[in-house]
Amino acid sequence: MLIRFLRLFLGRQTLVALYNLLQSFRKKFRSLLPSMAIPEADQEQDQKVSEPVFDPSIPSIPISYPIKTLEELHSGAYFDSFHYPFNKSSVPLQFPSPPFPLPNRPRLLVCHDMQGGYVDDKWVQGGSNPDAYSIWHWYLMDVFVYFSHSLVTLPPPCWTNAAHRHGVKVVLGTFITEWDEGRAISSKLLETEDSARLYAERLAELAAALGFDGWLINMEVKLDVMLIPNMKEFVDHLTRTMHSLVPGSLVIWYDSVTIDGDLDWQDKLTEKNKPFFDISDGIFINYTWKKDYPKLSAEVAGDRKFDVYMGIDVFGRNTYGGGQWTTNVALDVIKNDNVSAAIFAPGWVYETKQPPDFRTAQDRWWDLVENSWGAVQNYPRTLPFYSSFDQGVGYHISVDGQQVTDASWNNISCQGFQALLKYVDDPKPGAIQVLVDFKQPSYNGGGNITFRGTLQDNAYFETRVFIGELLLGGEPLQVIYSVKSEGDSLLGLSLHFFSPMNDKKTVIVIAPWETDELSRKFNKAIVPGRVTDSEIEPGWVQYESKVAMNGQILREIRAVCHKTKGTTTMRSEQKAAAEGSEYLAVLGQILMNNSDHNSCLPPSTSWEVTAELVQWTASSSAAADSEGSRAVSLKINWKLKDGNTAFAHSKYNVYVAKLGSSSVQYLGVAAVEAFYVSNLVVPSGVSSLKFIVQVCSIDGSSQKLDESPYFELDVEY
Repeated sequence: MLIRFLRLFLGRQTLVALYNLLQSFRKKFRSLLPSMAIPEADQEQDQKVSEPVFDPSIPSIPISYPIKTLEELHSGAYFDSFHYPFNKSSVPLQFPSPPFPLPNRPRLLVCHDMQGGYVDDKWVQGGSNPDAYSIWHWYLMDVFVYFSHSLVTLPPPCWTNAAHRHGVKVVLGTFITEWDEGRAISSKLLETEDSARLYAERLAELAAALGFDGWLINMEVKLDVMLIPNMKEFVDHLTRTMHSLVPGSLVIWYDSVTIDGDLDWQDKLTEKNKPFFDISDGIFINYTWKKDYPKLSAEVAGDRKFDVYMGIDVFGRNTYGGGQWTTNVALDVIKNDNVSAAIFAPGWVYETKQPPDFRTAQDRWWDLVENSWGAVQNYPRTLPFYSSFDQGVGYHISVDGQQVTDASWNNISCQGFQALLKYVDDPKPGAIQVLVDFKQPSYNGGGNITFRGTLQDNAYFETRVFIGELLLGGEPLQVIYSVKSEGDSLLGLSLHFFSPMNDKKTVIVIAPWETDELSRKFNKAIVPGRVTDSEIEPGWVQYESKVAMNGQILREIRAVCHKTKGTTTMRSEQKAAAEGSEYLAVLGQILMNNSDHNSCLPPSTSWEVTAELVQWTASSSAAADSEGSRAVSLKINWKLKDGNTAFAHSKYNVYVAKLGSSSVQYLGVAAVEAFYVSNLVVPSGVSSLKFIVQVCSIDGSSQKLDESPYFELDVEY
């Protein structure tokens, strides 16, 4: 907390000087310690309660964690960790097409730095805090960096999965050396040219194995100038090796140590830091720059001006424009000077508890970014396109319209494509309010889009949901969406198409009883068919339609709120039209695909499900209902028998059926082909357990539980 407080009010340079001064006082004070008598009570008070040492080789609930020593990095011990297989990202970068080049324009990089990292997001299989920090504004960024102050920051896979799904590169890890300890580490790292190359290769191997896209190199130490050639070799070899192992990857240098070995933040691109820029994919400029520094940096960078990322500290620590609620001031200057921007620590909104609540404040803050910088990602761009508007947090989880648990949870890996809803700072009373909601029933996951307010009987309300870039071919586009509404509230979709000549056409997909009046406002109206499924929770209505727009580009998807006719019983039509009536509808999912596409999930017989590391203990849980209850921990693994790894899954839901009991318990979700069950209570009388792995496709479909692969385990008493 003290460091955070000091960094809030002091610049980094001032803090370094203060730290060095305190270090010298500490050394002098230590020399006096032998002659000082410290009271025994004070000694006891100063002693820290010992905590169990984390042993990554011992099976436990999977977590993400950094590498803290050079020795651990050198040995490759991380790959022997029990947690390693769980930390692999499972979602490849969706677009652009390989080799995934960055766009030739000013870009937006976002650097995480939230409460030191590895908080709620460290739980790979998900945590229980529905208020955990997350980001859902991926359409505003090109690159995402996960940051902590450990030597080697490895990204929790949830961030990589969510970012990749939205087309954002994850230049995570951060490799950082700081203070006296960091200087010693740097000296060892750069001891020889061979050692520099060795550690560069170790970092590249980690990125390739875990599925993220590169590194931010932050060497905030003073170096002997004799080590600079090896530093250049380290950066150059890391960049080249990353490009070889991970096409489209990035290595970005942080503006800190100079070519002279001095720890001297330049705040712009200069001849003192350009040699590192020249051998990497970009530079993250320190955030204490002046107004003309972006322009000066662009001049030095020449053709690579978009590889210069001008830093902005959201906490406002000596940053241009003040950060916080005026972050857009710096963004405007950067974009005007035609270089790129690097936003550091957007978790400020969460950490400082900005009113009225995190989600409202987060949307408001990112709206400043959008108004200044504009959206840089759009979707749909490819088929199939599916979203249930899940933000990776919630108070319940549903699968195919059926709620499977009412437990609170968080898991950013579950984030689907996020709606590009426009934040409204001061909505008008009675107007339709649009929000991603976690309390209303969900169709898949824990989120939805809720439309609530007042709507006049003869009026309609239309709002943006997605901005796309989807070129349609000769096959009709299949459109499926699910709605739950109250009373006379109805919800449709409007699709906005553009021809290569930029001619606009709008198509409305809407309930049949409203086509006469509402369809006149659009170029074409399509009446969707109603899909029936006895297993969907009552209240959900699923609509399906086909849209033929060969050669057209789908640019925008909007939701259209309207009402049925004949709702004016008990009041005059004139009064009803003037006052309106209450409106509530929930959009649960949208699926777009080729019209002839049929989701084909591999049958249960195609899978091999096994268990290992099975450990039985006597249950001490309060959930145990009788004497003799047991608890079991085990790792479940599954794979396709034919070895095919190309199956396009999105996730796997894991359940357990306790044979002898009629209930099926939802255990959690896996993004990889493994799940660890920890201390599952097994009541006495249960003879065996059936662990069910429900396979979910990227088009939102899920296997029926009685058709899903499973593994049976006899209970040991």
